[in-house]
Amino acid sequence: MKPALLIIDMINDFQFNHGEILSEKTIKLTKPILSLKQFFYKNGDPIIYINDHYNLWRADLDKIIAYCLNRKSENIIRQMLPHENDYFLIKPKHSAFYGTALNTLLRQLNVDSLVLTGIAGNICVLFTANDAYMREYSLYVPVDCTASNSDEDNQYALTMMEKVLKANIQPSYEFSTK
Repeated sequence: MKPALLIIDMINDFQFNHGEILSEKTIKLTKPILSLKQFFYKNGDPIIYINDHYNLWRADLDKIIAYCLNRKSENIIRQMLPHENDYFLIKPKHSAFYGTALNTLLRQLNVDSLVLTGIAGNICVLFTANDAYMREYSLYVPVDCTASNSDEDNQYALTMMEKVLKANIQPSYEFSTK
């Protein structure tokens, strides 16, 4: 299997209802996601950031970072910055597939399995997982690499991804020891 790591909406301004709560939960995701990134670098597998465009409508990482930096986001963004060999796509809606070149990129890279990480687990990660499943990608959504405003909503989304979309939801260290 040829995997790709998708990092969804981790460059975020958290300027929305319950943004403070989600930023506090998101900081806990950085360490396991960074560990997965190192594993993917070591194996030469692709890492793809997919992010909201914040009405800038430019796939310009520097502009999106500048827009998103604030006291709630700074620590997360500084840790999660993409490296120069990482891919970066913007998305117009919740799913990383909707209105983006993601599927074309994945096919060109010969990817057949996805490791989904990021926020919010019950919205953008779940919708991306659904679209990936319909495109017949194998799914891995580590339980320690996604968060939502509500822990209950996040667990429900993980359960749906596991039961309906056949996703493996074991912790991230299970993936990196394979």
